[in-house]
Amino acid sequence: MNSIIALIAAAGTYATVLMFGTMGEIITEKSGNLNLGVEGIMYMGGIIGLVAANRYEAMVGEAASNGFIAILFAIFGAFIAGALAGLIFSFITVTLRANQNVTGLAMTTFGTGVAKFIGEVMRNKLGGYVSVSNHLKEAFSLKFMPKFLKNIPILGPILFNQVHFFYIGIILAVLIYLFFSKTKAGLYLRAVGESPVTADAAGINITRYKYLATMIGGGISAIGGMVYTMTTAGCVWIEASLSGVGWLSVALVIFCTWNPLNSLWGSLLFGSLMIMYLWIIVPGIPTELYKILPYVVTLIVLIITSIRNNRDKQPPASLGNNYFREDR
Repeated sequence: MNSIIALIAAAGTYATVLMFGTMGEIITEKSGNLNLGVEGIMYMGGIIGLVAANRYEAMVGEAASNGFIAILFAIFGAFIAGALAGLIFSFITVTLRANQNVTGLAMTTFGTGVAKFIGEVMRNKLGGYVSVSNHLKEAFSLKFMPKFLKNIPILGPILFNQVHFFYIGIILAVLIYLFFSKTKAGLYLRAVGESPVTADAAGINITRYKYLATMIGGGISAIGGMVYTMTTAGCVWIEASLSGVGWLSVALVIFCTWNPLNSLWGSLLFGSLMIMYLWIIVPGIPTELYKILPYVVTLIVLIITSIRNNRDKQPPASLGNNYFREDR
């Protein structure tokens, strides 16, 4: 039991990354856009967030740099990078009406390439690894909850011994859920994803909602990449570090049945599965089998929900399909 609790607690950092990546893609897919470029977007968020914090520190000096401001720079930089990627995707698929699957795969290649290019340029410019000072590293990895909460049996290590991004993710998930379920704009967005023909006939601006949802969703996913670089990777840019995280986020959207609240516990589960090979070792079982567990679990959930045919657990009806107003 203690080993399982320790495993879940240690998975919190990975869960936070997946949480942001998943919530961003949920917002995008609720509009009917299927952006398979999450991997590339998270790569862009990872490098731009690090560069933003690095340039802030270089601008004001290490002694004068403030951890809170550095975090704001990193979040803002990553969000802008992801939003720009979402804008490109929207222009190609919504305005030019290109195939969403092909465009998403192209965005993965594009985003990964851009991140590696920027990382290499910065490495050559700085003459070494792209990083920040130790006191900024501590600010990004800060665990601020009081000790008495951390010492609560079972829940303490899991819920109250995490970095601050974990709690930001929880708050964001609740806000997104309330947006979808309690606001008129959220209802309109869901209508666009379910039946753009009906939404268009009701006077809802399809293009605006698809653009905004994809850009905001891309920005949130990119923050997940920044969190990975600034926490798990220790504020150091390593090209291969984010490999596969974006695809896990896409799989987690299906596992969570497009519900942002499900992304909270789903991310913890997937994060645990990602690092299980480090904690639970079974002789004769290669680590590669552990690493495919999240995808196997997703397939099982997809099969079960399809058999039950529960409408609430199905993807938006127009997901992946471009809207042609002329076909109304």
